Amino acid sequence: MATTLLLKCYRPFLSPPHSPVPALLQKRVFVPTGACPNTRTVQSKIIRLRYFSSISTSNSANPQTRPGINSENGNIQPENNKQLWLYNTMSKQKELFKPKLAGKVGMYVCGVTAYDLSHIGHARVYVFFDVLYRYLRYMGYEVKYVRNFTDVDDKIIARANQLGEDPINLSRRYCEEFHYDMTHLQCLAPSTEPRVSDHLPQIIDMIKQILDKDFAYMIDGDVYFSVDKFPEYGRLSGRKLEDNRAGERVAVDSRKKHPADFALWKSAKEGEPFWESPWGPGRPGWHIECSAMSAAYLGYSFDIHGGGMDLVFPHHENEIAQSCAACDRSNVSYWMHNGFVTVDSEKMSKSLGNFFTIRQVLEVYHPLALRLFLIGTHYRSPINYSDVQLETASDRIFYIYQSLYDCENVLGEDDEATWKNVNPPETASCINEFHDDFLTSMSDDLHTPVVLAAMSDPLKTINDLIHTRKGKKQELRLESLAALEKALRHVLTVLGLMPTSYSEALQQLREKALKRAKLTEDEVLQRIEERTTARKNKEYEKSDAIRKDLAAVGIALMDSPEGTTWRPAIPLALQEKLVAAT
Repeated sequence: MATTLLLKCYRPFLSPPHSPVPALLQKRVFVPTGACPNTRTVQSKIIRLRYFSSISTSNSANPQTRPGINSENGNIQPENNKQLWLYNTMSKQKELFKPKLAGKVGMYVCGVTAYDLSHIGHARVYVFFDVLYRYLRYMGYEVKYVRNFTDVDDKIIARANQLGEDPINLSRRYCEEFHYDMTHLQCLAPSTEPRVSDHLPQIIDMIKQILDKDFAYMIDGDVYFSVDKFPEYGRLSGRKLEDNRAGERVAVDSRKKHPADFALWKSAKEGEPFWESPWGPGRPGWHIECSAMSAAYLGYSFDIHGGGMDLVFPHHENEIAQSCAACDRSNVSYWMHNGFVTVDSEKMSKSLGNFFTIRQVLEVYHPLALRLFLIGTHYRSPINYSDVQLETASDRIFYIYQSLYDCENVLGEDDEATWKNVNPPETASCINEFHDDFLTSMSDDLHTPVVLAAMSDPLKTINDLIHTRKGKKQELRLESLAALEKALRHVLTVLGLMPTSYSEALQQLREKALKRAKLTEDEVLQRIEERTTARKNKEYEKSDAIRKDLAAVGIALMDSPEGTTWRPAIPLALQEKLVAAT
């Protein structure tokens, strides 16, 4: 995929405009747009980040004694006594998280319908819920995370018929493609990944229960849920029953008693896969699948049910109706939904030609740059995909890893056995403040943009200690570097942004930048050599032109006494768009 999108609306690391929390805190965040800090040629800009927070931090007056911090060495320790507030779509407000069973969390997230490669909208859903999964585990919870695959569906059948392939085999293939994408985005594997085709007995049993309780009716081998029989229908979405129409994947059928009635079981049609049932051969409707599989693995009553905002209606609304009809004790404590991905402020769709698969994006951007982009906006806010956003995220992640790589190299040059188990007060204070920002932001409905912004101060401290004359002379310099690197590594791990190695990630980021620039490294090095020769010959106009030409395609040159090197940077045209947008 060529990087052809030069789109508008870049708004870095914004908190959700609809957040109900009134308190605001202004933070200064340094976002590099040029070379690494150690080159002293960085172009930095200060952006304002509105920090919404309703959670107070205990012991904030004394940073040396804050919970979760070892004041001796500045290490962050996992906490299991921090409160967590989550926005509940059902109540339309943030609520204190209280699991049904102490120390345990049951979480079900609706998975993909596996008939094609997953797109960046899918990436946003599963990256966010992966962050939630990681943070719940960080808090000390034992989490049972269930994420299903829909492998029986109209779209799968249509695609299989188009390709002349067995629907189940086609779906199985795209499930593996989905796993490939999730692995590259560093999403942890769920506890279990049930598939519809493996759970027909549970689905049929649930439909029987719904029929037995008179919440459904049969017509010619089809079984429909009767929404009139469920007075609370619409409480999740806020829709009135009289305003409802047949939803997505729910065919209009004049035989239905109400237009909003939806299929629990569909009678077999020629050329489609089918299973035997008490109502004749057929297959399940879309919505019943998740109700049956969530009940099979988590019971009828569990903690968190999530998915994209597009699932609020009809899918999750119908799930609630089905599950409550089958079991009157059915209850999900927290319904969570992430916002849409837009492209140039328009909904992403194939018909508009602005549809991008995860695989297309990863052709030219590093997976962790995409992940950083996805969590750089609060999960409930819409997020606008653009090259400006992806380039900025890529630039930011390069800066983070370069700083930590430099730190690692400095620490590797010294004998750790000679270090003291103590930090200067300013280092401990920096780590404590970072830890407080991390906990307060994550505990406030997972405000990941604020956590990313809070990394600026410890990263700046690291670069000062490594590259400035004053920093190199600081007492306990190595101890400070080790503690700062550990604190950042800890948070990167919770966010799912910790690479296998800093050096490997940096090399991969360089390779992606070269691909976007349509250059090879040899070509870049040749241009650097030409520039070096031009400078020696005092051909400064030619030298400047070479630098500018490379900068235009996202290659920044960095001069030092040791020579000239290069690093990825935001292309000049996109930098101008970035400045104009902010």
